[in-house]
This record gives sequence, structure tokens and C-alpha cells, in this order.
Amino acid sequence: MSYEKERERMVANLRMVGHIKSREVVEAMRAIPRHVFVPESARSSAYHDTPLPIGEGQTISAPHMVGIMLERLDLKKGQNVFEVGGGSGYHAALVAHMVGEKGRIISMERIEVLAERARKAIEECGLRERVAVVVGDGSLGWEKGAPYDRIFITCASPEIPPPLVDQLKEGGKLLTPLGSRYLQTLVQVEKKGKKLKRKTYGGCVFVPLVGEYGFS
Repeated sequence: MSYEKERERMVANLRMVGHIKSREVVEAMRAIPRHVFVPESARSSAYHDTPLPIGEGQTISAPHMVGIMLERLDLKKGQNVFEVGGGSGYHAALVAHMVGEKGRIISMERIEVLAERARKAIEECGLRERVAVVVGDGSLGWEKGAPYDRIFITCASPEIPPPLVDQLKEGGKLLTPLGSRYLQTLVQVEKKGKKLKRKTYGGCVFVPLVGEYGFS
């Protein structure tokens, strides 16, 4: 199997249906090899537009959902980004590619074994200097790295965790699936003083956020 050809086909299909549009997102999804972030047993399906199991009851999101989130994040070179729910590390690697050499992403994963696998995959992609994978309760954020230009949550949250709002820069954007354990709406908020300017982007389904401000 030619992973490069499969990846090009995936990107072409995502562009055709309009899930990805910007040059920056297209280039990132062409550059980062998704197959590196999935278990060996799932690599034949790495470029199918579907979620895949990565162990410990977790999944890597379908490429179209990853692309949609990347578009909504409106990433810029040099930005400081925080991810909740690092999982396989694929989403963090894409963000790292987009924020460039002067950018930084801290990716928080609550399961140590997944965090370690993510570190190895990110290193294989040559992005170790841009991505720090840490273990902890993502709903509490990571104050040592704050404030952040962008925060995104790759698991379902019943509410926007207040610590993440506190750690977001003025004018910064936060993207999260909000709702129940089984069905959510993708929501983006922009921090404007004490107010959050909110936009919604349709339905989605993610694994639940586990933590103080997540699901028990």
C-alpha cells in the first residue's frame, strides 16, 4: 500500500465535499501521516474517512471532523495552543505544522499509555520541539503554559470548563463539542473581555471528557 497516495486521495475527497478549504489546512493534512498515529492493525484503514480505535476505549477522530476543527480554529503562525484530549497525537501534530516553528502546542491526555504513544508518533514526524504531551485532567487546563491563543477540546464536554476560559487570551478562540455523552454540537467561543462570543457549527459525536468539569 502507498500511504502517500492514500493520503492524497483522502485530502482530495475532503476538499471536494468542502470539509477543508484553506491552503494551510490542506497542506497540513497532506504533510502529516495519519497512519503513524494509528495501531498497526488499523493502518490499512488509516486514510478512510472514519474514526479508528487507538486503544484504552479511545478513538482517533474521522479526518473530516479533524479538518472541520482545523478550519474553525483559524490558526496563525507562532500561536500558543492548548489541546484537551490528546489521544493519538494526530490532531496536535497537524496544529503544530500549522503554527510553524515559532508556535507551540501543549496536548493534554489523561491516559499515560496513550500519551507515550502520541509522543513517539509526534517525534517520528519531526515535531517534538513544537509539541509537549502532558498527562492530567484537561478540563483544568495547564496554567504553566497559559495564556493561549487557541484552545480546543477533542472530547465531549457538558459545559465549557471555566479554567480554560481563564487561560484563554483576550481575543483568543476556544473550540469544543458541547452536549450530552452521546450527541453534541461543535461550538466556538471568542473571548471578549468578560463575555464569550459564541458560534455553533452543527452536530458531532465525540467520546466524553472525563475530569472535574467533564463527565464523571
